[in-house]
Amino acid sequence: MSDTKQAVGFAVIVALVCCLCITAASTGLKARQQNNMRIDRQKNILKAASIAYDPSSASPADIEALFKAHIFQVWAGSDGKLHSAPAEGDEQRLPLYLTLDDGEIISYILPVDSRGLWGRIKGYMAIEADGSTIKGFTVYSHQETPGLGGEIESDWFQKNFVGKKIVGKSGEFAAIKIAKGKVLGDPENEVDGISGATLTGRYLSEGLATNLATYERVSLRFRQNLIKKHLDNLKSLE
Repeated sequence: MSDTKQAVGFAVIVALVCCLCITAASTGLKARQQNNMRIDRQKNILKAASIAYDPSSASPADIEALFKAHIFQVWAGSDGKLHSAPAEGDEQRLPLYLTLDDGEIISYILPVDSRGLWGRIKGYMAIEADGSTIKGFTVYSHQETPGLGGEIESDWFQKNFVGKKIVGKSGEFAAIKIAKGKVLGDPENEVDGISGATLTGRYLSEGLATNLATYERVSLRFRQNLIKKHLDNLKSLE
């Protein structure tokens, strides 16, 4: 009887130890995954902002240091004003990133969240401090078909956006449109599409229009020079 109790007790102890080990491993894995996701998003923000670095040799610590040196997160109120805090009272503010060079605002970066053919398309778009010109665009998450809609993650597609405008010739908001194929001429508000991926292009065009419209009050304030172009004190944005 005593041997049976000892055996049962030993089995219980082993089971508890195994459970603790599995829990610790799972927690550690989840923390590493979250850290990898954070670093990947930092890479994409840096890419959208055209901050040059060598991705083949840059360590996670290098990425974080570069991000900290050049990128500053702020939040935009419903009136387009920038704040250093995500919320105040009942006001809901939009996340935004500023690209800084010695305190000077070079561009601002807004998150992109769009419908895709098979799932959400997520990325970032950087707009120059003139509030009109696209500085960069990147995609960090999508479920589009490889070789077709999946080309939205390729450099050739993303570089199409650089230098394009989110305003018309009269300065009015115009967003940006992805063509069904190659664009004719050199339209300021349109980029080359992906052959065989018409729906991906259509959905992403709609998503970009929605995202840019959401942040239009911020862009308008940049266009009207109502936002400081140099931040001596990052807590004093207006």
